Amino acid sequence: MSDDHKEDPGLSSTGLSRRKFINTTALVGLTLGVAACDKTGAPGAAGEGTAAGAEGCASPTEIKPGELDTYYGLWSGGHNGDMRVLGLPSGREIHRIPCFVPDALVGWGITNESKAVMGTKPDGTPLYQVADTHHTHASYKDGNYDGRYAWINDKINSRIARIRLDYFVCDKITDLPNVQGFHGIFPDKADPVDPNKNYTTRVFCGGEFAIPLPNDGHDVNAPEKYRSLFSCVDAESMEVRWQVLIDGNCDLVATSYDGKLAATNQYNTENAVHYEDMMSAERDACLFFNVARIEQAVKDGKFKTYGTSSVPVVDGTRDGNKDPKTALVAYVSVPKNPHGVNASPDGKYFICAGKLSPTTTTIELSKVLDWFEGKMDKLDDAIVAEVEVGLGPLHTAFDGRGNAYTTLFLDSQVVKWNIEKAIAFHKGDKSAKYVVDRIDVHYQPGHINASQSETKAADGKYLAVGCKFSKDRFLPVGPLHPENEQLIDISGDKMVLLADHPVRGEPHDFIIFKRDIVTPKQVYNLDDSPIAVKDAKDSGVFRDGNKVTVKLTSQAPAFSLREFTVKKGDVVTLILTNLDKVEDLTHGFALPKYNIQFVINPQETKSVTFVADKPGVFWAYCSTFCHALHLEMRTRMIVEA
Repeated sequence: MSDDHKEDPGLSSTGLSRRKFINTTALVGLTLGVAACDKTGAPGAAGEGTAAGAEGCASPTEIKPGELDTYYGLWSGGHNGDMRVLGLPSGREIHRIPCFVPDALVGWGITNESKAVMGTKPDGTPLYQVADTHHTHASYKDGNYDGRYAWINDKINSRIARIRLDYFVCDKITDLPNVQGFHGIFPDKADPVDPNKNYTTRVFCGGEFAIPLPNDGHDVNAPEKYRSLFSCVDAESMEVRWQVLIDGNCDLVATSYDGKLAATNQYNTENAVHYEDMMSAERDACLFFNVARIEQAVKDGKFKTYGTSSVPVVDGTRDGNKDPKTALVAYVSVPKNPHGVNASPDGKYFICAGKLSPTTTTIELSKVLDWFEGKMDKLDDAIVAEVEVGLGPLHTAFDGRGNAYTTLFLDSQVVKWNIEKAIAFHKGDKSAKYVVDRIDVHYQPGHINASQSETKAADGKYLAVGCKFSKDRFLPVGPLHPENEQLIDISGDKMVLLADHPVRGEPHDFIIFKRDIVTPKQVYNLDDSPIAVKDAKDSGVFRDGNKVTVKLTSQAPAFSLREFTVKKGDVVTLILTNLDKVEDLTHGFALPKYNIQFVINPQETKSVTFVADKPGVFWAYCSTFCHALHLEMRTRMIVEA
């Protein structure tokens, strides 16, 4: 059926085609936005940021010189293996946080401190040179972000990284055992047992690809024995606390506000190895994990281990969880190959999007808990709405006013729909108009999120959407096009597209939160490093056989040592402390021919270890502009033959 003849359930009975309706409403929305702005550029009754390009109006995404953005955005960096930090609504990229792969700017993967976080091979090089970051989420307290931590996953190598939001740096990386295709993550929002712990203590991780357990060369040609694991990581220690063996795979992850439930949607309950077989079932599942029961089972010793891992693995299979009163895992049936599960800000619902079904499925969490307590016979009765929204629904965001926003990959749209009206429609009230609005995006949207979306403080101001194709939106740069991240105003009844931002592929998920949630430190604490060179007088060359330690400081415009001498074959550890205390007075240290370059922030200490295997004179210089005499800021390393 052509796009112009699809019926929009609950939207319009005017007889207009959907495309014509969309174009009409988009024009109306733009008109409202223009009318809402006066000649001074101030937003009017239509809401902040609704005007776009009216005479006398500033762009709603414009941040004037000297002003700051209202929101932070933490974005996955995709194949760059890092986390991007954006300011919104401007969309300006203000930082990149390296995690899983080396970064030439700051020296991540070069310094000893970063190598200790990343892990290294026996020769001292990083374990991996590639990564694929997908999902980023932050720690909670009282149902809102608390500014302590953020986490991001590496799908390729099944690693999870933690970001300290006081310094915006990665401080820990953990490998998940017996997992491949580590996809979705989500922190818990409270402890399921201790009500005093109303903050994040765990991070849940989904294993997407089923593999033999252990994956040691046995059963490689027996796909029926392949299995997936759902993992729980301790938020503080970053150790893997436990895993759950399940039927089917994991995709994305969500958590309840009371801490009792974690969930993952599944798109391959068939446990197939070829794509055509992964679509054979008309319905897949959303799995709910009873966190308290799982942890009790671990305490009771009801677990196995696999391979060389000592992590306890409990039985979460269908056969092992038939009795609701003892079950660890509940399997709720949802259509078809869903791609996403998201928690509504009111704490009542999880929503799965169908991908190969034009529907979203709304699951009421209290009814899932009723099933676990034996108060409800049919688990599928927890489904309170299953309604059509469009073609290729993937991910869902929320505005805190009862509305959900779902990306439609095949329709290249975002659809806005009302959750309670969808529930009424599902119950039989066909007059309930649950689809509120649609907007075309460019093109094939995937991930979506709104300001404060999956928190109790969802404010319904801005929505961002990541489009996998940009086609004609930007200047052509050859066959590899950028992707397109778009910003949408959702403060009014109609969505209004505000901006396009090209981005290098392939980013995925992100979160948006108010800027006052975090208070980043601008200068390091000198005492944080046990090897800090706290006084320039402590600089020097210290020898222990062929092991040499070089201690020096930087303070614009000079290093504390004008030169230092080592011998060919020495194993050199160079320790550098930046003694400058001025905000933003950063230095760099670049050593030619030795593959050394790193950035050193005010009051920070970093070190590198290398073998002085090339004799001669090597000018180490400050590689970050710091002073009028920046070019003169250097020191000589003399390597004697």
